[in-house]
Amino acid sequence: MAGGGFVSDNGGRNYEGGVTGFVIITCVVAAMGGLLFGYDLGISGGVTSMEEFLTKFFPEVERQMHKSIHETAYCKFDNQLLQLFTSSLYLAALAASFFAAMITRSKGRKVSMFIGGLAFLAGALINAFAVNVAMLIIGRLLLGVGVGFANQSTPVYLSEMAPAKIRGALNMGFQMAITIGILVANLINYGTSKMAQHGWRVSLGLAAVPAIVMVIGSFFLPDTPNSMLERGKYEEAREMLQKVRGTTNVDEEFQDLCDAVEAAKKVEHPWKNIMQRRYRPQAVFCFLIPFFQQITGINVIMFYAPVLFKTLGFKDDASLMSAVITGIVNMLSTLVSIGVADRFGRRVLFLEGGIQMITCQFLVGSFIGWKFGFQGAGTLTPVTADFILAFICIYVAGFAWSWGPLGWLVPSEICPLEIRPAGQAMNVSVNMFFTFVIGQFFLTLLCHMKFFLFYFFGIMVIIMTIFIYVFLPETKGVPIEEMGKVWRQHWYWSRFVPDDAVIGAGHGDDNIKNA
Repeated sequence: MAGGGFVSDNGGRNYEGGVTGFVIITCVVAAMGGLLFGYDLGISGGVTSMEEFLTKFFPEVERQMHKSIHETAYCKFDNQLLQLFTSSLYLAALAASFFAAMITRSKGRKVSMFIGGLAFLAGALINAFAVNVAMLIIGRLLLGVGVGFANQSTPVYLSEMAPAKIRGALNMGFQMAITIGILVANLINYGTSKMAQHGWRVSLGLAAVPAIVMVIGSFFLPDTPNSMLERGKYEEAREMLQKVRGTTNVDEEFQDLCDAVEAAKKVEHPWKNIMQRRYRPQAVFCFLIPFFQQITGINVIMFYAPVLFKTLGFKDDASLMSAVITGIVNMLSTLVSIGVADRFGRRVLFLEGGIQMITCQFLVGSFIGWKFGFQGAGTLTPVTADFILAFICIYVAGFAWSWGPLGWLVPSEICPLEIRPAGQAMNVSVNMFFTFVIGQFFLTLLCHMKFFLFYFFGIMVIIMTIFIYVFLPETKGVPIEEMGKVWRQHWYWSRFVPDDAVIGAGHGDDNIKNA
């Protein structure tokens, strides 16, 4: 067949070419950007539970921890300035994501990765040498700029480089790198907590390592064919497409990409256009998926695991080791999603993970309520502590093979090229805003809502699981430039999406079916 393309079972075009070692290595290096985000997610909770760190920067919290009689155990760490240390990063990431969207489109994906790595490196060094809270916050803000750029560009890069049939697995490499970063951070915190002095400086300073990996990696990464075409580099784009697909017969896919780029060039204001009626499903999911991802309560565990476990009565070593255990579960469960997302689809993982998280949130809340009640004056027996840790691990597993990786994959693959940077910027900015909200107010909410806070998160997971069941169509195996077909065939979204929404190759549906 002339173009080298054929139609998959779900109506999407499959192009000629296999999975090359080049594209896998490229995507693995790019996914290391997730290490930046993951290391930060894991490091802050352990550092804020270290007494030396609290004594130096937050003495009020340290004194409260050692009071013989607490008003309530739920309120041990309730301090807005302490929470700002964690959450300020995500406010900076929110602002940076808008600038990252413009640079990603005009200068290419790898330039955004380089800027992100450089900003993260500067923030890590400032934090490591901090002598006051102001330096801590400045360092965290620079880390946030790095996270904003990396999270905006890396998922888009992975989705554009990967063949449609393994796009889910390769894109989830980003989430896999996040989980590795979280686990490494937890292990480092456990080790540095044994140091006589300056363990917190080592923990914060080692954030420079993934930043250096990102900066160096961005020099060697090629840009995506889509990005090259956006900047008028047609011959380079064709050669890169041939290289990543492992075949010279890329005419049909290349033509589809060219048509998509030409359509995208007619769009001068992607932020304005993503709000058009025809892009309603993309706008809804690019907003609601990151919102729901954060409202699961996962970052309660990722940010504050050691703090949470200490609040519940775990000793210092036990709280840090419990965080390590959840980090291991998180990483291994993400491997599951990489293996099954392109086999069973996105919807199955979303729904199964949702049911698993709902169950665990209510069980954890009930165990805490049983032992601590409203006054927070109880204690945990070893058996009860083990039960709570076990259900938190099951909850983390459910998130790690569903809402964790899919929260980055689905928004990055559903947007056509003309609104893709805006869609990803919306995804990142919403994610960062609600990450900031959770980071800034969780300990305060825990103080006031007590164990009912876990019931609240459980109810939110029920709502978002129902939403996915009703409104999300299956996107596995659909070439990224033909995603418009998915919305045209959906019972609800078809009323918003016009017939010309299928961008790939400029073919109508009938031509695609006869390809």
